[in-house]
Amino acid sequence: MHDHNHDHDHGHHPPGAQQAVTFNDCIRFHGHSCPGLASGYRAATAAMDALGVSRPEDEDLVAICETDACGVDAIQVIAGTTAGKGNLIIHDYGKHAFTFYNRNDGKAVRVTFRRNDTTESADMMDLRKKVFGGTATEAEAERFHALMHKATVDLLHAPADKIMKIEKITMEAPKKARIFKSVTCACCGESVADAKTRVVDGKCLCIPCAEGTQGVKKH
Repeated sequence: MHDHNHDHDHGHHPPGAQQAVTFNDCIRFHGHSCPGLASGYRAATAAMDALGVSRPEDEDLVAICETDACGVDAIQVIAGTTAGKGNLIIHDYGKHAFTFYNRNDGKAVRVTFRRNDTTESADMMDLRKKVFGGTATEAEAERFHALMHKATVDLLHAPADKIMKIEKITMEAPKKARIFKSVTCACCGESVADAKTRVVDGKCLCIPCAEGTQGVKKH
């Protein structure tokens, strides 16, 4: 997919951010510009605005994503929520919905998106199938990328209430990331977190070995 330049200010930066993080940063991280990335960007900035928080450096802000699609990458960049810190949780329900929880005050918001007629039209679905299937003509590919670019720009600039719903919700605090002790798998000899092991015939095995799916071949 073509990478479009979005260096100009879209006016949707996180409030009070010490160092401005832009949609262009999301593009660099994700690898290309697309509507999904733009929606994640809008979700993160809108949620942080609603919660009154800036991009944290620790785990105070938690993002719970109901999809594993492109928008998640923008959320990692803008909100600073990542799998490695344990404050990015993905429940892949195939829904374009994102919940943000602030551990400091227990407040949370859920952001959902309205149907996008541009990217979900029959014409667009047909073009997408041809482009990713390698059967699109040059003209069809150009039309596809033009529509994707328009949808991206529209998502970046549209009033929030036109494209998404932002709801304040009440929820329990997500569990914090746990620190595990490392043990050695009795089968492959590799180090593994103790909570991620299985006991088979009295031996402590990593999950791949226990399930017989260890695909690493050592020479």
